[in-house]
Amino acid sequence: MTDYTKIFTGTSILVERLNHLLTDLKIPTLIKNHHESARLGGFGLSMDSVELFIYTSDIEKATPILENFKKEISE
Repeated sequence: MTDYTKIFTGTSILVERLNHLLTDLKIPTLIKNHHESARLGGFGLSMDSVELFIYTSDIEKATPILENFKKEISE
């Protein structure tokens, strides 16, 4: 089984933006949307409970993108 590492947690909008940036560089991602799962199950959950995972082997390649993205959203 391939090892995944969670690299970001936030709203679905932010996760989708980061997902797009990583996908452009051919870095496969996995998104877990706990908010949507809870909504479908009839439960409430925070809107910022969407997680983005990448293969552990891609961490080095993804780090510059992630750092730039974090700077961009903190401004």
